[in-house]
Amino acid sequence: MDLQKHTEPGLRPHADLRASDADRDRTADILREALAEGRIDAEEHAERVEEAYRAKTVGELAPLVRDLPAAHRSHSAATFAPAPNRPTPGTVPPVADENVVAVFSAAIRKGRWRVGRRTHAYAIFGSVEIDLSEAVFEHRQVVIKAISVFGSVEIRVPENVSLRGSGGGVLGNFEVDTLDSGERDAPVVYVDGLAVLGTIEAKPKRGKVIEDLIDRIGDRVNDKLRKHLGR
Repeated sequence: MDLQKHTEPGLRPHADLRASDADRDRTADILREALAEGRIDAEEHAERVEEAYRAKTVGELAPLVRDLPAAHRSHSAATFAPAPNRPTPGTVPPVADENVVAVFSAAIRKGRWRVGRRTHAYAIFGSVEIDLSEAVFEHRQVVIKAISVFGSVEIRVPENVSLRGSGGGVLGNFEVDTLDSGERDAPVVYVDGLAVLGTIEAKPKRGKVIEDLIDRIGDRVNDKLRKHLGR
């Protein structure tokens, strides 16, 4: 899902209007929620989602969710909810998926890479740069644990994720720009750190946004389908 697009609060009432990507995405969101709640089974969900992304008009989308409560909620019910300040317990493991270490040197992690649930960064008389602006987020909640001793850790995230920080400095500087995404399925990046005579900085990278949320949503749905079908 391209977060630069504005997601409409409801399907337009005129059935003959051409359906937008936002209309199809909203219908898929409602169907995904219905599957999670057990209102429809995996087979029916797959059929309806396929029909949703084939739909040409709003009128073709409406029957796919007409019997589901989420389709009839008012826009006022869908209030903005900021990301939690801490990850959901049990979501992020204590062991790092990846370590980025710079000792009297520099280490850089950027480009198109898959972000694990937990990344540890250590800058000891060195510098670490972690750039998530082009990374692939496969998890909703991501933790970056940063330790800087006479060094620097610089973290950059896309503008349309949520960003949270927890940490401090000892004769050093710990700075995280709190950021809230308006997109419900956007990842949340949690930066935990300690800067000892060093710096830790996490900020959005201007002009960079995630454009593949729908792919990750589809992956989660496919995982649920495989589990349901016992594959």
